Amino acid sequence: VWIFCVKVSHCIIVTFPSRRFYHSTLRPRVLDIFFLFKQLIFNSLTNCLGPRKLLHSGKLYKTKSNKELHGFLFNDFLLLTYMVKQFAVSSGSEKLFSSKSNAQFKMYKMPIFLNEVLVKLPTDPSSDEPVFHISHIDRVYTLRTENINERTAWVQKIKAASEQYIDTEKKKREKAYQARSQKTSGIGRLMVHVIEATELKACKPNGKSNPYCEISMGSQSYTTRTIQDTLNPKWNFNCQFFIKDLYQDVLCLTMFDRDQFSPDDFLGRTEVPVAKIRTEQESKGPVTRRLLLHEVPTGEVWVRFDLQLFEQKTVL
Repeated sequence: VWIFCVKVSHCIIVTFPSRRFYHSTLRPRVLDIFFLFKQLIFNSLTNCLGPRKLLHSGKLYKTKSNKELHGFLFNDFLLLTYMVKQFAVSSGSEKLFSSKSNAQFKMYKMPIFLNEVLVKLPTDPSSDEPVFHISHIDRVYTLRTENINERTAWVQKIKAASEQYIDTEKKKREKAYQARSQKTSGIGRLMVHVIEATELKACKPNGKSNPYCEISMGSQSYTTRTIQDTLNPKWNFNCQFFIKDLYQDVLCLTMFDRDQFSPDDFLGRTEVPVAKIRTEQESKGPVTRRLLLHEVPTGEVWVRFDLQLFEQKTVL
């Protein structure tokens, strides 16, 4: 698939004969799409589902207007397009990718993320019309296929991909929650207040980023909310960590730029040994520090620490 930008808000896609989007013979430069200041590389990693895969494609029709669309179902989103130019005669979705076919499409709507959709069949089970509904946030798409078998394929594949996406996200959240909830016989706790970051690296074409911060200590981990379009996010995020070893435990803060279509971009990291926090806090209580971010040319984060050690019982 060749893709080139015609406007900021929509793109043209030119297909060439290959259905394997993630293939060693396809170079990343071949598969680019830009829209709304966002770049998407088709044959790349998704945000959390591993390599992007093309699961299904074919013709779809809007029920009211009968407008012909071409749908491309990936493992992380559904892309609806419409044909604007065709250079060779072909019919059917299989021939769309044949060596004799060369077509151009425009993006009909922004990609529909599969962790946000609900697919439904018509309420009348006796209806022979191959129609199905896709609910996405506050919008419902009512689409028709060329036959019942094709509708069944679309519905089953969208449902399966959606369930896989949601289940992957759920397991990730559960893993983080379990790590934080484990009871520990630690020697104390560290209260952390991530105030803000300043002068972060820009990752978007508009000179901004969508930054968030991951705070971790061993298996314990927290994530701030994402702040859109800024290099100076203010989080005011509070969390706590149980201390197991005063001289071995290290607090890590890592900044990322949130991406929808690819792994999040790295914006820098910094580490603070708990022993160092104890030394700084001994005489003046909770401390606020400005920490420079490493492995990037710019960026710093402001954090407040409050180390509280538990009273140790003396065994006689």
